[in-house]
Amino acid sequence: METQTTPQEKDHPLGDETFMSADDLRAYTTELRLAKASKDVDSMSRADKARDELVKTLSARMELTPEKLQEITGNLLRKLRTAAEKGDTELMVMRFPNALCSDKGRAINNGEPDWPETLTGRPRQAYELWLDRLRPAGYGLAAMIVEWPRGMPGDIGFFLTWGDKRTH
Repeated sequence: METQTTPQEKDHPLGDETFMSADDLRAYTTELRLAKASKDVDSMSRADKARDELVKTLSARMELTPEKLQEITGNLLRKLRTAAEKGDTELMVMRFPNALCSDKGRAINNGEPDWPETLTGRPRQAYELWLDRLRPAGYGLAAMIVEWPRGMPGDIGFFLTWGDKRTH
């Protein structure tokens, strides 16, 4: 005779946990933890792959045609106006993995004055754009670690500053 399973039994492969022995409940809990860890590992693997692709993209310098500069400037001005209207005195304008620094962000984290020398790829290009065009207009630039995965430096943020908080 074939037994039928209820929808609840399908959701819980070990059946109704209210009638499990302590050993069954421990095994069930272990299975749930393993499934969650597997899902977390899959998520981390996808995140690592996406980060690697981002590093690859941001490692290549962008061709800064007059049209591209106008597009970047227009987008930036809109964001700056919105931030200023809210009373902000800084705006994060770029976020990138620490792999785009030759020292993985150590100089930025330690506030060393020569931190711009560690930049590579598009972050270096963004710094140069600030240096050539935005610094003369009175904007400051701050760089800081904005994410600390597993207690280690992760992503870095560039912040345009104005008002009293100008840096660099």
